[in-house]
Amino acid sequence: MKLSAPPFRLKHQARQLAREARLPLHVALDRIAAREGFRSWAHLSSAQSNANSEARILDALTDGEMLLLAARPGQGKTIFGLNLLAEAAKAGIPSTFFSVECSLQDIKRRFPDHAVDNLFGPEGIQIDLSEDLCADLIVDRLSDVREGTVAVIDYLQVLDQRRTAPELEQQIKVLKNFTTRRGIRLVFLSQVHRSFDPDKKRLPDFSDLRLPNPVDLSLFSKGCFLHDGQMALLAN
Repeated sequence: MKLSAPPFRLKHQARQLAREARLPLHVALDRIAAREGFRSWAHLSSAQSNANSEARILDALTDGEMLLLAARPGQGKTIFGLNLLAEAAKAGIPSTFFSVECSLQDIKRRFPDHAVDNLFGPEGIQIDLSEDLCADLIVDRLSDVREGTVAVIDYLQVLDQRRTAPELEQQIKVLKNFTTRRGIRLVFLSQVHRSFDPDKKRLPDFSDLRLPNPVDLSLFSKGCFLHDGQMALLAN
């Protein structure tokens, strides 16, 4: 997950903030971490120990596969998904972000200012913020992309919210057929059920996904699960 400055500079900013605002250092560190999109300084530090995680996920996801990227709220899955697309764009791979949750300003704020123009130019990440997010829209938008394209859908459960759309499992089957036929790669951000207890197991897995309606999870070849700055990539 990319930072606006190296960690040692962020620590220096936190010390300045602590002096100016008369805050305990740990409070200032947490505020700086929150500005960077993390839950706490400990979360930021743990996440940085997994540097290049996005590149590893991109390498592990072969053409024609679908992956679930799942976590509880506040664990960085949106940042992770966007950084995965940034890795693809830097490698010359077409990439698209679908979301009804984020504005364009929200998305761009997650990257350093100097990276925005390059990442979101004509050859960079394409953004689709249509309110009518569903399988048919995704297929339509990606109908002309080349093999190897990577797209992130924010998020799986949103596809289940439109009354006029087919059942979620049917939509996933449509997308699986399309993905396999066209040789593209789809990543679905997904919610984890609130019953997940990190005191009982370190990271969530497929059994912890929050699915209001049944979905055949075998349609997804892999799952990437995040919690407290840690990551696990699981084959399905």
